[in-house]
Amino acid sequence: MSPESSSADSSPAESSPAESPSPAPAAKPETTAAPAYEYYDDPYADYGEGYTSSQSASPSTALATATATPVEEMPPVSTPPPAPPSGGGGSGDGEEPDEDEEGMVRMSFFEHLAELRRRLLYAIGGLGVAFALSLTFANRLWDVVSRPAVYALEQLKVNPPELAQIAPLEYFNIVWIKLPFLSSIFLASPWLLYQLWAFIAPGLYRKERRWAAPFVICTAGLFVLGGCFAYFVVFRFALVFLLGLGIGNHVRPLVSVDEYFGIFVNVMLGVGVVFELPVLMFFLMLIRVMTPGFLMRHIRYAILVIFIIAAIVTPTPDVFNMVLFALPMCLLFFVGIGAGYILELRREKRKFPWGKVLGYLVWAAALIGGMLYVLHRWFGYHFVRHFPWFVR
Repeated sequence: MSPESSSADSSPAESSPAESPSPAPAAKPETTAAPAYEYYDDPYADYGEGYTSSQSASPSTALATATATPVEEMPPVSTPPPAPPSGGGGSGDGEEPDEDEEGMVRMSFFEHLAELRRRLLYAIGGLGVAFALSLTFANRLWDVVSRPAVYALEQLKVNPPELAQIAPLEYFNIVWIKLPFLSSIFLASPWLLYQLWAFIAPGLYRKERRWAAPFVICTAGLFVLGGCFAYFVVFRFALVFLLGLGIGNHVRPLVSVDEYFGIFVNVMLGVGVVFELPVLMFFLMLIRVMTPGFLMRHIRYAILVIFIIAAIVTPTPDVFNMVLFALPMCLLFFVGIGAGYILELRREKRKFPWGKVLGYLVWAAALIGGMLYVLHRWFGYHFVRHFPWFVR
């Protein structure tokens, strides 16, 4: 064989390996993303039966198909588990809303109106029974109401110590209508409060129910305590001072029944509202308007304001009467601070410091004892066996 033929035979052999590897040029589309873009531009075009057949003709699309995740192999969308059944009619988000909403009654607007009408009828019925009962004791009730006026007239040496009837219907309107109605409100107050509670309680959360009962009881108790303080202390001394201003200047005290009853009601209600000071302070501390620490840091200004108010309200210029008016207000102020301090301890989950509180009580007792000693030593006050038990 000649060299030319061998070279001719060898040249196709040498060139055939260069022409045979056809996949080499076909590998270029791997770097280009055009087929991949075609696939991702319209992901829903080839779904179905023609998806694999149409894409198998092109190596680039075959590669894109191999790299792409088939529809049937895509991870399924996870659905949330069904909510557990709620026992109290809550939203099922957790145990806390169910516990809070436990016992709440779902009512429509007209059902609320019907419930309100029913509670109002019950309240009016109880008020009517109390009014009928008060009518049977009308004269005895008037004896209790007129006793401070009789006491003041006796102290001023006015004879006879009696009130005056100016208009013909004055005594009838006061003793047989206004006074029994006022007495029936106090007698039926537990029943009225119960009807109010029965109307609003089904719509309250459990935490709100825990606060409502102590709030109503403390408010009513402080109001009654303020009325008792006004009846036994404030009103008696005020009448003695006011009715005695004209004695010695050719003025004889003459008090009408209607005027006296109006002043009596105003004083009872006014002092009763003043005794609600701890409730007001506790409410302000509950909504975080003020704190017990803030009140204790400014306690000297609070006591100064209390004594200024007592000096204005006190009908006599006597120091003892001013102190007698100021001490209950100071005591109520400290009661409000104590209630707010207990609330703060509950929020911070701390224990009550009994030692510190007992120390404050001893300090307050020593202060009161020192004031009584000064009044006895330098102003001539002494204890007696009747009210107000410490006179000059």
